Amino acid sequence: MFSKILIANRGEIACRVIATARTMGIKTVAVYSDADKDARHVKLADEAVHIGAAPSRESYLLADRIIDAARQTGAQAIHPGYGFLSENEAFAKRCEDEGIAFIGPKAHSIAAMGDKIASKKLANEAQVNTIPGYNDAIENAEKAVGIAQGIGYPVMIKASAGGGGKGLRVAYNDKEALEGFTACQNEARNSFGDDRIFIEKFVQEPRHIEIQILGDSHGNVVYLNERECSIQRRHQKVIEEAPSPFISDATRKAMGEQAVALAKAVQYQSAGTVEFVVGKDQDFYFLEMNTRLQVEHPVTECITGLDLVEQMIRVAAGEKLSFGQADVKRDGWAIECRINAEDPFRNFLPSTGRLVRFEPPKQTMWQADTAHLQGVRVDTGVYEGGEIPMYYDSMIAKLIVHGKDRNEAIAKMREALNGFAIRGISSNIPFQAALLAHPKFVSGQFNTGFIAEHYGHGFHAEDVPHEDTDFLVALAMFRNRRYRARASTISGQMLGHQVRVGISYTAVVLGAEGQHSFVSAEVTDFDDEARVCKVSIGDKTYQFSSEAVLRDVVTHGTCNGQPFTAQIERGTAKNPLALRVIHNGTQRDILVLSQRGAELYQLMPYKAPPDLSKFLLSPMPGLLVDVAVQPGQKVQAGEKLAVIEAMKMENILFATQDGVVSKVSAAKGNSLAVDDIILEFE
Repeated sequence: MFSKILIANRGEIACRVIATARTMGIKTVAVYSDADKDARHVKLADEAVHIGAAPSRESYLLADRIIDAARQTGAQAIHPGYGFLSENEAFAKRCEDEGIAFIGPKAHSIAAMGDKIASKKLANEAQVNTIPGYNDAIENAEKAVGIAQGIGYPVMIKASAGGGGKGLRVAYNDKEALEGFTACQNEARNSFGDDRIFIEKFVQEPRHIEIQILGDSHGNVVYLNERECSIQRRHQKVIEEAPSPFISDATRKAMGEQAVALAKAVQYQSAGTVEFVVGKDQDFYFLEMNTRLQVEHPVTECITGLDLVEQMIRVAAGEKLSFGQADVKRDGWAIECRINAEDPFRNFLPSTGRLVRFEPPKQTMWQADTAHLQGVRVDTGVYEGGEIPMYYDSMIAKLIVHGKDRNEAIAKMREALNGFAIRGISSNIPFQAALLAHPKFVSGQFNTGFIAEHYGHGFHAEDVPHEDTDFLVALAMFRNRRYRARASTISGQMLGHQVRVGISYTAVVLGAEGQHSFVSAEVTDFDDEARVCKVSIGDKTYQFSSEAVLRDVVTHGTCNGQPFTAQIERGTAKNPLALRVIHNGTQRDILVLSQRGAELYQLMPYKAPPDLSKFLLSPMPGLLVDVAVQPGQKVQAGEKLAVIEAMKMENILFATQDGVVSKVSAAKGNSLAVDDIILEFE
């Protein structure tokens, strides 16, 4: 067994590998860029080596520097994590040539599966179901249209070297096939330096289901059940679960056996994933093979009780698998939510900056040594007070729950999301909460088009309806009553002007553009020492009990005897006296006033925000990589104005109306915050 390994990655996956290595008694070496000098994975590792500047092309993608770091520290093996160099056959071969074990498959396996056209031919030879299509590179758009007509619309146009949604289009007619071929070819050439394109049949109502496989160097390969990954946004997975709520045991077995056959065909060693597209009649077809550890591997660990990182390390060290196919368990149900630094209410734009607060829910299970226990797990590479840099992807944590069945897992995940407090940056937690509450998700009736179908016009606050909005008001009343009780005990109060604690209150639920609603309530049976009280709203009664103290953002307690978790804090950007209540993805800003105070509040005029239509503001934090206009230039609606880059995403800003540029306030290369002025119009 190795005594020291290097992790050629960053963020949560680097921390994840370090955790398993520590339990195995293996020392670890971290590598880091300028942006990651204070990162969590650097602090957790036994040693750390600086490898370059912040952009990944100047650090994490430089094989020479990573190999040098391994030599310098005496690391005997390298774990690549996922992304970066994890599926780079040249890097795997280089490790082999240097006498450093690559904790992953052999270079020939990566090469065989890395090319989508070649891998599909291999799959056919291994008698794995493949989607009908044209499996050779297509010369031009006209030929692509003819091939599409022969296959029958709709078809999927794909770049051979594509990934992450790049170089992929669906065409429903000749015009879309012609345009899609050209767009995919250009995108693939620019992103991967490889513009080969192929076409295959587009499966209707498709589900994305993948099989986790594990092989050793002694010819043993097993499949570790499946993962359901159909909840995707722009071809990026959002929620994953294991097992799938859709396929039957017979389909599971057939998919698993075909995945094993493919792995054996390429002499696969290590953990890998064979991805399938599954139609509405459970007909399944090979999509691609990922020759690395997947982001969503924890859900498989939960239901099997296996530590996949440990298994990868043992296989790389030459050990045989210690179990066979008959020993693989399928215990309970696991769900993973990817927690991303993005603002779902602003079209999921990246959100970078300092984590003013990062308070994940309490973990009740850890890595695979206890993963068979039902509970909550958090995999992350960040910490409170740390920075979320603009140079890497937006995922900051993975929230995983494990329950005895799917309904219990969904309930646990909703509660865990309620208890995940993130401040300083925006996160996609409200969006995750909405997905988990959607009837179609709860019933398991979804496919890869679910998000496009239900949230195709963006995500808005009203997309997270709360089952009982009076509960949010009552919770604010309970917290306000405790604030009043504390204030009443402050010493030195002037006689006759002491803080008075009443019974009747009015909650002002603050709305946009001064559209507030007013809710009357009575707060009785209050006991601050016992931290209980009763709130009456109309004919509803809420009996609260909570041990939370006033400084806590996350509040655990009971309401009418039922447990709840919510987030409550005082002070918002618009009103320092308001209470912000967050529960099940719904956020309400509530001002609790006396009845007379509420009457006076209704008389206050609404102050409209300033008119910013003459300014182009940065919609997100990022790097201004281009300003396409100059002072005095006339622009038309739809014309390109500027380009901002953040978290591996390039966002082009267009003019919304005709106008003349009067001033350019930001220069190419500037780092921008949200709402920074880029330019002004006359």
